[in-house]
Amino acid sequence: MHSKHNKQLVPLAKQLRKGMTKEERHLWYDFLRSYSVRFSRQKVLGKCIVDFYSAEAKIVIEPDGSQHYEDDNTEKDAERTDFLQGYGLTVIRIPNNEVNRNFYGVCEYIDAVIKQSLSQKSKDF
Repeated sequence: MHSKHNKQLVPLAKQLRKGMTKEERHLWYDFLRSYSVRFSRQKVLGKCIVDFYSAEAKIVIEPDGSQHYEDDNTEKDAERTDFLQGYGLTVIRIPNNEVNRNFYGVCEYIDAVIKQSLSQKSKDF
């Protein structure tokens, strides 16, 4: 497994942090930023920059726009997911239209996955 940090991607991650999509901003400012488990935005993990990452919960959250559902991009997303799961991370992909249409439900879902991950982590010790 390669190093989890790729310094060459840091400038791009900073740029992505400044130019978050509307859905990413909504999730960040209205839920994840003040969530009880710490999250990072546009975090470099190996060859990937993930939208939201919690080291404590071992979770990656990826709000996905419509371009992610085109054939080439679904393959790339599957490769990214496999790569991240190689670190023992759970990857949650949420369509942007769900963030817009059902924000409360998305937050409840994320909360449930985080709690499940943390409870599993405590059982492992």
